[in-house]
Amino acid sequence: MNVAVLADIHGVLPALEAVLAEPDVRAAEKIVLLGDLLAGPMPVETLERLQALGDRAVWVRGNADRELAESARTGGSFVPDPIFPWAAKQLRPADLPVLDALPLTVTVDGVLFCHATPRDDTEIVLVDSSPERWAEVLDGVSASTVVCGHTHMPFVRLADRRLVVNPGSVGMPYGTSGAHWALLGDGVELRRTEYDVEAACRFLAEHCAYPDIEEWADFFVRNPASDVEALRVFSGRGTSST
Repeated sequence: MNVAVLADIHGVLPALEAVLAEPDVRAAEKIVLLGDLLAGPMPVETLERLQALGDRAVWVRGNADRELAESARTGGSFVPDPIFPWAAKQLRPADLPVLDALPLTVTVDGVLFCHATPRDDTEIVLVDSSPERWAEVLDGVSASTVVCGHTHMPFVRLADRRLVVNPGSVGMPYGTSGAHWALLGDGVELRRTEYDVEAACRFLAEHCAYPDIEEWADFFVRNPASDVEALRVFSGRGTSST
């Protein structure tokens, strides 16, 4: 089965559209949506576009999906990201049960998919996390291939005989620009879809009412953080349970 994996879209609709236009994504039998789908500049429009995929889409819950629904219900701004509470307020009442129903993990064709780790949607594990750390977060997992997102940086590695794949982020990549995703079939392919980021930034500025959208788009779409910067931030969080 050919499976396209899209993680961490974060409401960046132009990036999502670019990936969905890829021939291999259009031809994929399943499209696994690996969480953190809506927390960003166009949450409702992104949700509607993903729902239009119908039965081809397999949904997984990310921490931002769970937190977005909680913020929408309570008005809380507990996530240290200014666009987050704004995005939560854009959600409609009917959108919240959709997010509530998302599972922590799914298994497709023997491959286990999760957002962060199979046991938790916020844990950090990195390409250079120790074997002991990987053994900890994968304890009890029988699948030989595990696909996770959350850290926005693509990699493929072995962890105690398991193949671990991170497709990177569609909407908020760390390391390089473009929209990152993965294709699973006879093997694993990490893909990067290049798209017109200047046009995307203009589109977001024209269609998103978030007051600081131009600054947000400049930082996350036009000039994403480097992998070195991201690893520096994550390194202290990827060594033990949190």
